[in-house]
Amino acid sequence: MDVRPVRRAADRRRAALLAASVAVGLLVSAAGPPGWATAAPTPARAAAAPADPPAGPAGDPGDETPPVEPTPAEPSPTEAPPTLPPPETTAPAPTPTGPPPSTPAEPAGPPATTAAPPTTAGPSAPTTTPPARTSAPGPDAPASGRLGVWVGTDDVVLTDAYWNAADTTTTLRITVANTGDVAEQVRLSYTLPAGLTDAGTAGCAPADGGGHLCGAWTAAAGARFSALLSVRVDGDAWRRMPLSGAVRVSATAPGVAGSVDDNEGFAVLFPPGPPVPGIALRADGVAFDISGSASGLGVRLSNTGKVDADGRIDVVLPDGVTVPAPPAFCAALSATRTRCDVGAVRAGGAATLRLTVSATAEAQRDAPLSGAVVGRLDPRSGLARQVQMSFRITAAAAMATPAATPAPAGSQGVLTAAGAGRHPDGGLSSAQRGAVALIVISVLLVVLALALATVSLRRRLTGPPGDR
Repeated sequence: MDVRPVRRAADRRRAALLAASVAVGLLVSAAGPPGWATAAPTPARAAAAPADPPAGPAGDPGDETPPVEPTPAEPSPTEAPPTLPPPETTAPAPTPTGPPPSTPAEPAGPPATTAAPPTTAGPSAPTTTPPARTSAPGPDAPASGRLGVWVGTDDVVLTDAYWNAADTTTTLRITVANTGDVAEQVRLSYTLPAGLTDAGTAGCAPADGGGHLCGAWTAAAGARFSALLSVRVDGDAWRRMPLSGAVRVSATAPGVAGSVDDNEGFAVLFPPGPPVPGIALRADGVAFDISGSASGLGVRLSNTGKVDADGRIDVVLPDGVTVPAPPAFCAALSATRTRCDVGAVRAGGAATLRLTVSATAEAQRDAPLSGAVVGRLDPRSGLARQVQMSFRITAAAAMATPAATPAPAGSQGVLTAAGAGRHPDGGLSSAQRGAVALIVISVLLVVLALALATVSLRRRLTGPPGDR
């Protein structure tokens, strides 16, 4: 029974100590909770920050790492090729506002104290970071540090006019996009295949290895733009097809280490061909008059194809027929062959040639004769087309020589007699007159006999019955 009081005293001491400690704890908690509520998340943020190197303020680590940017240390142009305003630079412009939300997991520590008035809001402070991002966008922009670049190219497409020119100047369209989260310096380089050369693109210069380097563009995050590269295609580049080239872009940013690049090829597309020119040839006949003087030969060479072509006409004459005075653009290859270069014949056009031709008396007597004309069209590209034809040579002297007059088929004896009995004045001969007289007399006799028979018949019918 004596032990119970001792235990009661111990319990009373413990209760007093517990009450005192609870009172001290309440006092401390009443004075210190705001500081503890904000201090607890900050170490977590501080620990998370080193994991992401660019997460510091704008002036701390972000400005010290960029010395990696001078990677393009080649003697390249300082100016970039001019961009095209119409392309899609305005449409994707809203995209730069997209990248900032890509880093919501990085809370901004100090500003969170203004958004957590109650003590229970301490753990939920990280969820109220959007106001902090809007109040300090500068430090957060380089914090993302994601580089990205994309390039797209069109093909070099040549039209049918290529076949009709010594060389063709055309454009190669490229499209560049900044797919990163920060503003970038974008550089362009391109390589042209054999047969293609740069036609003087502004902001670009030749580089080693046959390539070309262009100056840098400053492209904001999400920006997209296009540029045209001027290239010259040689007239004989089609002999080396297929042809293709390549375009490469690289991008760096002041606050981000390293660089990114992208490349894409392009094709040089030739139209179907080379086309074969159509050709048509026509030569008029040669006719010498009775005097035997020189006559003219007309030749027409037509180009019915799609491209211009150099025309050439060869005139081949028989023995005894020559071109005594050929024009300046003609030359005698032999005694019977003359070649004339008529120059360029336009597509759909024609070249007309007129030559003076003479013939000896023997050749004229041997007429009709035959000559030949050879026409040739040679386009700038492709195979030549050649065609030839013959023409007739006639002479009046040959017509005047005595020759048997051809007579139509029939009884030669009757025709000869009829021809021999014709009077020189064009009238009837004596034999013809006699025949006509006999025919007339015969007709009269027949008429007379018919008349007598009719009269006798009437008498019998009209006479007395005894007479009948």
